[in-house]
Amino acid sequence: MAKFYNEIPESLIEWIKKQHMFWVALAPLNPDGHVNLSPKGTADSFHVVDSHQVWYQDMTGSRVEMISHIRENGRITILFTAFKGPPRILRLFGTGTVYEFGTQEYESLISPENQKPGSCAAIVIDVYQCQTSCGYSVPIYDFVTHRTQLLRMADMFESRDRASAITSPEIDQNGLKSYWAQQNSRNMDGLPGLLTAFGSKVTPVNNFDKGVQRPKLHHSSSRKGSTQTRSSSANLAIGFVLGALVATTLFYILSATEKFDMLTARA
Repeated sequence: MAKFYNEIPESLIEWIKKQHMFWVALAPLNPDGHVNLSPKGTADSFHVVDSHQVWYQDMTGSRVEMISHIRENGRITILFTAFKGPPRILRLFGTGTVYEFGTQEYESLISPENQKPGSCAAIVIDVYQCQTSCGYSVPIYDFVTHRTQLLRMADMFESRDRASAITSPEIDQNGLKSYWAQQNSRNMDGLPGLLTAFGSKVTPVNNFDKGVQRPKLHHSSSRKGSTQTRSSSANLAIGFVLGALVATTLFYILSATEKFDMLTARA
């Protein structure tokens, strides 16, 4: 049964801190606009201030739907699900506020040593209701590790901004700020997205360790299944060939035996 709370219970706060990912759901006021649902999974990006407020570090993406929808109407829902242990679904209903990279509010929440590559905003959510439900249909998964592709790509863009800041007051056309201006200033429905981040005089820095090992993808299950399938097919083919060979050989043996018996009878 679903349960509703007017704040986030302490037991759920501790549970939230152990989760490796969450989902964000938002929608525009226009009924013809695109509803957005985004997974978020960067380590240590979600934070609980208290039972009524949470925030997370928003990363650069291909679009800017979430920021645009928050700017328009503020509505936002955060979803957590249990992939191990007792089943659970947790929803946080709230009103969001966007603090872009380079603003005082952003810097008060995200210090340079905690800033991730591609961090474009801090999203603060005032939670007015919390809901839990059974989660009985959610599969059980084992967490392996976080991906690093997004961080590596964003760090590459940011490095261009840092190099450009030393030699020129203009932003690098291949840097992260240029990407924000071109790709994240409007969402797919034309709503405003990032407004000031790409014009900020603050140079992007981050805490990314370039020497961190890239996660290895494990395909053992699928490859094992594929190998078993190929092995079964090969065994079937070999069995068919051997069967045909045995049948042919037996036919010739029986034929030769029959001819021998006929010759013996005549003699």
